[in-house]
Amino acid sequence: MEQQRRTALITGSAKGLGKMTALMLAEDGYNIVLNYVNSEKEAFALQREIEQLGVRCIAVQADVSRPEQIKQLVQTIEEQLGSADIVINNAGPFIRERRLFVDYTEEEIMYMLHGNLTGVMLLDHLVLPSMRKKGWGRIIHFGFGHASEGRAWPHRAVYAAAKVGLVSFTKTLAVEEASHGVTVNMVCPGDIRGEHKELMIEDVSDLHDPESPRGRPGSGEDIARVIQFLCDRKSDFVTGNTINVSGGLDPIRTMISKT
Repeated sequence: MEQQRRTALITGSAKGLGKMTALMLAEDGYNIVLNYVNSEKEAFALQREIEQLGVRCIAVQADVSRPEQIKQLVQTIEEQLGSADIVINNAGPFIRERRLFVDYTEEEIMYMLHGNLTGVMLLDHLVLPSMRKKGWGRIIHFGFGHASEGRAWPHRAVYAAAKVGLVSFTKTLAVEEASHGVTVNMVCPGDIRGEHKELMIEDVSDLHDPESPRGRPGSGEDIARVIQFLCDRKSDFVTGNTINVSGGLDPIRTMISKT
């Protein structure tokens, strides 16, 4: 099967949405590159689980906000599995505490920008030559609901700016690489938290979420199955898109809290 010869890199994949995506792609026959920063135990446990599915899998420590570690990540993949055919940029720092921009430190600003935008761009830049050579590739970025609208998002200034910039980069790269058989899309998950990130749809179908227009919370499977579709060889006509997978929820709160 053609897909069994392909390798998928999922950044930030020891836990959460990245883990669910890795498992689903492994079940489809892709070799998997797991990536982690601190979750070594979880990464190697997942590696063993994936290998039992009959595909090759490696786990590589690398912080996508640091250029030298991104380069080492790509080099390790090339040495052990060959070049990556699919790159899913799931990793990206997020500060959940609601905070005005003026209250961020310089270090936090640069970390958020590097982890959510420039690190993603550098990783794409490193893998594109091999994808072009093969005439096939899939690049998937992660955003947030309604990122393509570029609206104000108080208390999330740095994260929002990085992801909105990534929307433009996604669309531009999709146009530039289309003739080389490489698709580039963005998946925008809803507010999926905690253990729900590693659950299947049937696990949450009977749960109630009062904030969701759909009425139920999202699950990791909701996101992974969209990525699975985008990675399929027949999905080559789907490129340059931002796909909201949010159950209709708008995560952006445009009012500034006074508390």
